[in-house]
Amino acid sequence: MTTKEDTPKRVTDSMKEQLALLMETNRKQSEVIESQTKTIEELRATIVELNASLAWLKRKAFGKMSEKCDPINNGDPMLPFDYGDLGQIEVEIEAARNKAAQIITSKPQVTSKTPHRNWIIMDDLPVVTVVIELEDLDLGKYVKIGEEYTRTLEMKPGYLYVKDTVRPTYAIKDGTEAIENGNRIVVTAPLPLMPIYKGMPGASILAEILLQKYEYHVPFYRQVKQLEPLGVKLSRNTLDGWFKPVCELLRPLYLELKKKVLSSDYIQVDETTLPVIEHDRHKAAKEHIWIVRAAVPRLFFFDYDNGSRSQKVAVDLLKSVSNS
Repeated sequence: MTTKEDTPKRVTDSMKEQLALLMETNRKQSEVIESQTKTIEELRATIVELNASLAWLKRKAFGKMSEKCDPINNGDPMLPFDYGDLGQIEVEIEAARNKAAQIITSKPQVTSKTPHRNWIIMDDLPVVTVVIELEDLDLGKYVKIGEEYTRTLEMKPGYLYVKDTVRPTYAIKDGTEAIENGNRIVVTAPLPLMPIYKGMPGASILAEILLQKYEYHVPFYRQVKQLEPLGVKLSRNTLDGWFKPVCELLRPLYLELKKKVLSSDYIQVDETTLPVIEHDRHKAAKEHIWIVRAAVPRLFFFDYDNGSRSQKVAVDLLKSVSNS
């Protein structure tokens, strides 16, 4: 028979059991949360490591020439690496790549890079596109992944145009085969030789500038005015900057001409004056330049020795004749 004194005792025991049950449930939930937190941290570290590996692989395959690493097969024995988890790593990398692609697709990128100034100058000119493909490339093993563009300013008499040189870039489909055979993973046709390395002008406009200056005696500031109606606005300093490297390209021809003139049986040597601008004094100084002429081939060249009129210049030229 239950008395009134037993009722509070039963209630207290029931509450203690419920409290113990709640404490046990709380303890289990804390353990689950702690385990899940640890798993999340491990997965986060794995994602960071995979992203770093993916960025490194992209830089090696598609980065600048100084960053690329072509496979080398010199016959040395390969180290016995364990590739047991390679398939899982590739799956995780592919998943990270797909997730990055989704993020890029959902958030359109707005580039803040300003276009190249040279391209802005040539925007309104007609464009002639020339595509350079790699010779003997097996398109069955490679897939096109991009293109390299090189834009130069060219000239015909009274006509300016832009020459776009396009060089498609191909990547090999089977990277394992490339490593085994020592082939390059990414290939692009070599860029043709240019008069000025990474320069805007092509050979035709540089030839026209030199022709105007030395054959028709048109100074740079007048040539700049002549180019404006054709659609290009340049400065005199720009033409002067193009002029110097072109002279270096023509130096072998000058040395060959000098050799041919000095090898003649009869030569004539004389000096003449010419004005040379002195930037420090802001005026033109009267200096001298020497002319050496071969009578029979009717060839000649000029020799400038800092504007000197000294007979030493003629003596040095005559010594070079005797040595040749």
